[in-house]
Amino acid sequence: MVHAIIEDLLWRHTAKKYDATRKISQKDLDVIFEALRLSASSINSQPWKFVVIESSEAKERMSRTFAHKYQFNQPHIFDSSQIILFAYNPRYTRDDYAKVVDKGIEDERTKPEGREKAFGSFVFVELNTDETGNTSGWTKAQLYIALGNTLHTLARLKIDSTPMEGIDTDLLNEEFKRELDGYQCDVALAIGYHHPREDYNAKLPKSRRSLETVLVRI
Repeated sequence: MVHAIIEDLLWRHTAKKYDATRKISQKDLDVIFEALRLSASSINSQPWKFVVIESSEAKERMSRTFAHKYQFNQPHIFDSSQIILFAYNPRYTRDDYAKVVDKGIEDERTKPEGREKAFGSFVFVELNTDETGNTSGWTKAQLYIALGNTLHTLARLKIDSTPMEGIDTDLLNEEFKRELDGYQCDVALAIGYHHPREDYNAKLPKSRRSLETVLVRI
């Protein structure tokens, strides 16, 4: 199949080694950050926070969180251009959704007189909240929509990436407790440009299951 989207998806791979001399331009970062903001979510809940690790100090702090495990991902911290911490709200409430509703009024998506009616969608949150007020299962699922959207955006920009669940979530969430402000990070994304010689994964052919084994048309 010949199509720009398919070509981009065939191009992308999980980078295993980055070229530390290359950095993402501010112009491209602006596109990436806006794509993050525009990601889809159930009832437009947007239950997320994205923390960008880019200063030397922040990278040193993140590097320390690999003290006990997942050291194979540690080099990405310094070699990639940025690391994005993808965090979700583990206790999403009506007050959180009120911010979405009020922004919808500001953007003229919702009429002011329809504010209370707009909260009807909050039932989806209630259905996914346990007896302790925990919404993690639902909000984390929304976060992965944003992650997928970001991976596609990066592919369109020909920027490499490495999704990392191989992070010490206990140490990381403690280290960036102030920045996360109650949100939980279980996955991070390294972004930048792969090393032209040392990234072995860039040289391997793309491999996916055949369409017939994963797609059912009825």
